[in-house]
Amino acid sequence: MQGNEGLRSATISVLVENEPGILARVVGLFSGRGYNIDSLTVAPVDETGRQSRINIVTSGTEMVIEQIKAQLGRLVPVYRLADLTREGPHIAREMALIKVIGSGEKRAEALRIAEAFRARVIDATTENFIFELTGATDKLDAFLALMRPLGLAEVSRTGVAAIARGTRTI
Repeated sequence: MQGNEGLRSATISVLVENEPGILARVVGLFSGRGYNIDSLTVAPVDETGRQSRINIVTSGTEMVIEQIKAQLGRLVPVYRLADLTREGPHIAREMALIKVIGSGEKRAEALRIAEAFRARVIDATTENFIFELTGATDKLDAFLALMRPLGLAEVSRTGVAAIARGTRTI
């Protein structure tokens, strides 16, 4: 296979029992088989704190993605699993904090671009800005590319949070 032919990105949501070691088992499944995790988020999602939702963004051939889903589904205790990219429309967002250091025209340009992207200034000094930006991964990537020549100094990203549109649930 040449280049990235046959590869696809997959956003997989897994509802698991919130117990010690479950995240290590999920990550171990990926690392043990040489699969890459592009993004990983996990947090409790029920009122008792007993269930957590893990959102994983990964990529591979269709066969690799199917293997990942099958192996994740066999982990105990997994309640439900959904490949949001295959099962219909979904919303996927992430948040980033972006520090840009600069002065003069670069500083003004960073503010103009931030306004166009609807990034919020959450901290500012005479030498830097810290922007907060939420959106699709592609939007964040585009914003970061524009900030690089203007003094991009540091980035902290949350990873992808995703959910199915409509009445579908996992």
